[in-house]
Amino acid sequence: MAVDIAGLLFSSPVIAASGTFGYGREYDDYLDLEKIGGFVTKGVSLEPRDGNQPPRIAETACGMLNAIGLANIGLEKFLADKLPLVEKTRARCVVNLYGESAEEFEKLAQALDARQGVDALELNVSCPNVKGGGMAFGQDAKAVYELTRVVRQKTSLPLWVKLTPNVADPVPMAKAAADAGADALSLINTILAMAIDARTRKPKLGNVYGGLSGPAIKPVGLRMVHQVSRAVDLPVVGMGGIMTGSDVAEYLLAGASAVQVGTASFSDPASCVRIADELAAFMKEQGIAEVRELIGGLLS
Repeated sequence: MAVDIAGLLFSSPVIAASGTFGYGREYDDYLDLEKIGGFVTKGVSLEPRDGNQPPRIAETACGMLNAIGLANIGLEKFLADKLPLVEKTRARCVVNLYGESAEEFEKLAQALDARQGVDALELNVSCPNVKGGGMAFGQDAKAVYELTRVVRQKTSLPLWVKLTPNVADPVPMAKAAADAGADALSLINTILAMAIDARTRKPKLGNVYGGLSGPAIKPVGLRMVHQVSRAVDLPVVGMGGIMTGSDVAEYLLAGASAVQVGTASFSDPASCVRIADELAAFMKEQGIAEVRELIGGLLS
């Protein structure tokens, strides 16, 4: 079940996704972290953030909307309160970074570099670039390149870049990240969407718009992972609507080296372990000895 992502060995290709798994130890009552490949922390910013006004979550057909607004405790409290707990587990920890300018990302990367317990960094390029007029970094290839480049210079840790699906073509963004020194790519992030309560005639989210996740977006995730894995020579960590072991197999066949599980953790807090077990059962049924046999194995 072990997979290698840019020189970092994970015991399983199933990783808990950012924003759905807290800082890892919040799930101790539901699963053993060391039974999954690892986890990605919720986004960490320089300063604490309260996030968006409620309601922040709305259920949709085959999925959910969230507009949490990247609420988090900030870098100082993460280092003081959360990271010491993370150090006590052997599970891989990837820290997701949130910033509104390249300078903020630089400071975060520098502060986390060589910290015990941090195995890799995930750069959230879906963040709004305040200095660039508020458009997400990830919607402009030049911005993706420059942001990845400056962060690359501040850390020796493996650097993953998490791409947005809210573009016509993810390949230019993927190539920009690769050219700037990324070690791996994560995709897809949530799809911008909204929900309306017809009786109250109001949006179901306080922020009006939010990110759509869950099974509804899996076909989009598969398509983008397939596109990017064929265009860029970097490991891809796929995500979007993964609920079963079979879903993982589909992403691996499309070209992913590992996956992240997000929304499933809301309906089943132990879903990462269950999904990993289902993948192992699928492999046994198919006579597959090693999970890497599935990676990129889609038949044309």
